[in-house]
Amino acid sequence: MSDKPAIPASPSEDEYLKGVAAADLPPLTATDPFALFAEWLADAVAKEVNDPNAMALATADPDGLPDVRMVLLKDAGPEGFVFYSNEDSAKGQQLAAMPKAALLFHWKSLRRQVRVRGLVVPTTEAESDAYFATRARPAQIGAWASQQSHALPDRLALEKRIAEFGLKFGLGKIPRPPHWHGFRVVPEVMEFWRDRPFRLHERLVFHRAEGGWTTQRIYP
Repeated sequence: MSDKPAIPASPSEDEYLKGVAAADLPPLTATDPFALFAEWLADAVAKEVNDPNAMALATADPDGLPDVRMVLLKDAGPEGFVFYSNEDSAKGQQLAAMPKAALLFHWKSLRRQVRVRGLVVPTTEAESDAYFATRARPAQIGAWASQQSHALPDRLALEKRIAEFGLKFGLGKIPRPPHWHGFRVVPEVMEFWRDRPFRLHERLVFHRAEGGWTTQRIYP
């Protein structure tokens, strides 16, 4: 018996033809990457089963070793793409040392993905406070209780901290922890990818330029 995982075989020609046909969609064209992203995200919200705003966040540690994890997009627009986290977490420390990151949105149901690369800046205190106030109360307590990315002796230790902070705040308003805030990825490059049969996909790349964006098509 093999210990190797069961990896699906490459699609057959018939299986490819059951996918997205080139004649079904107009050519991928756009001049504003944020408008195109908003359109694709709206499609994902309507059709993706789980977390259409999920994105992979890639950073690098002090040795240059890449690190990646899934986070949730909480705001997007010409200023950039925002997520929230604990600045003492692994990603928070990595971004403090090297404030650059890459994002990947992959919408399997739509057969589309968007890649983003750019600099990272903190959101304002007002932005962070406003978003924190929208979180469910247990999630607010969790932001205080979790020493994110640090060693956890056992599950009971976390549950004790949750109980402690629950008692501390009682029924009152829970303030945002000082170590918890937003990070904004300001894109320098954005790539839109759309599925085509036989791996002959469409790729449209936007590069930030003075006064706007340039576009370029690249081979799949």
